[in-house]
Amino acid sequence: AEETLSRIIHKADFSRMRILGQFNLGFIIARLRGGEEEDDDLFVIDQHASDEKYNFETLQETTKMETQRLLRPRPLELTAADELLAIERIDVLRKNGFDLEVDEDAPAHQRIKLTAIPVSKNTSFSVEDLEELIHLLRDSAPGQMARCSKVRAMFAMRACRKSVMIGDALNMRQMKEIVSHMGTMDQPWNCPHGRPTMRHLASLQHVQRTPPSTHIDWDTFMEHGL
Repeated sequence: AEETLSRIIHKADFSRMRILGQFNLGFIIARLRGGEEEDDDLFVIDQHASDEKYNFETLQETTKMETQRLLRPRPLELTAADELLAIERIDVLRKNGFDLEVDEDAPAHQRIKLTAIPVSKNTSFSVEDLEELIHLLRDSAPGQMARCSKVRAMFAMRACRKSVMIGDALNMRQMKEIVSHMGTMDQPWNCPHGRPTMRHLASLQHVQRTPPSTHIDWDTFMEHGL
């Protein structure tokens, strides 16, 4: 579904969408018309999933985890490559709540000690979470934020609670804001739990060429959802 959507729509297109209204207190219906006559498409957007993904990505990028200092620094046993990576990306580790003490004069594999770990009311963290985070940093670009799985799960829960819900009536301004936010996301196609945020509903040019008796089967759509 994500690959299909990415062929039909680009993130810059969200700012050009015209909001037609809200359906069943859960979905935003939006129309996108292109420069060519044949480009006229209707999209249905899950209001909760899309708002949840925006809030999740915002938490991912901006949240600095609180820390708890250890009674004594703990030496870390890392490979030379991971040790160098941890030093180079220490700002990301600190934003995740892991604070390190670096001794540049120490031998390789012995230059880093852990001095603080993240702290959260309902989640406990350990060295294993730091090792997971360093592993994720291997595949991330410089300047890109990375989070361990526990933090991502925690942010997903927070994002869900603070987002627009299914059943909430939205005015035009709120719907426009949700759709506009989708164009600013890194990955707008799925919510943090994997649910699609939107679907291509119909090509209006095709619908207009069909006989008058042809219509969108909303009952079937609601039965199967996005």
